[in-house]
Amino acid sequence: MPALWHLSNGHAAAFDHTHAVFTDLLKRHVVLLRDGQASQVRYGSLAADRSTLKAYLSSLSAVTEAAFNAFSMPQRQAFLINAYNGFTLELILTKYPDLRSIKDLGSFLTSPWKPKWIPLLGAKVSLDDIEHSMLRKRGVYDDPRVHFAVNCASIGCPMLREEAFVATRIDAQLEEQTTRFMSDRTRNRFDESGGRLQLSRIFDWYGDDFKRGDRGIVSLQAFAAQHADLLSDSPSGRDRIRSGRFDISFLDYDWSLNDVRQ
Repeated sequence: MPALWHLSNGHAAAFDHTHAVFTDLLKRHVVLLRDGQASQVRYGSLAADRSTLKAYLSSLSAVTEAAFNAFSMPQRQAFLINAYNGFTLELILTKYPDLRSIKDLGSFLTSPWKPKWIPLLGAKVSLDDIEHSMLRKRGVYDDPRVHFAVNCASIGCPMLREEAFVATRIDAQLEEQTTRFMSDRTRNRFDESGGRLQLSRIFDWYGDDFKRGDRGIVSLQAFAAQHADLLSDSPSGRDRIRSGRFDISFLDYDWSLNDVRQ
């Protein structure tokens, strides 16, 4: 098993920014679908490796706020994305196999994303805290591609990547996640006959993240235009998307657990 920590200058243990243990778990338990556009998780087999997952999560929890602040920006971003995905897997395992959706872990009045049960950076935080207060905090990362990286254990969510995010490759990883998600016709597609772009509900919930001018994007139409080749197989459809001459609607979100049943 890969080491959770490595020695720095032969003296003190330092955090492993390769996230090798998490990558090993993901490679063994994540199944790619549709040529890598989507994925499911073998939660049954992951449950047998739960002690390894817990050890990895403990290594995240052991990082102090001061140590985290000393990380580079890409290291911080990768750390938080992996934390979100890793603790989400652990949350599912707390009740697996007796659930069909992550929403089964909440109720009519409570959300599974809001309880502060995660020990991180010297505090107890929620999954919402990691995603919205840290990764989406204005003026920090300002990268809407994070929505294609964090995984909420649902079929409708962008796929759980089959490896950990790492600082040395995070831009390329986020780009690939974007390509995979935008290419998936079950989540995003162009109806040429109706002149309508049908997008994942994620773009409805977090549309403002794609409209702030970051990365040269000022609207959902502009974001779609950048990915026209992925959204339509038709030259005329691609031209129409690039021109912005289309309406937008949002598809229903499938909250079913992204599980490979054994």
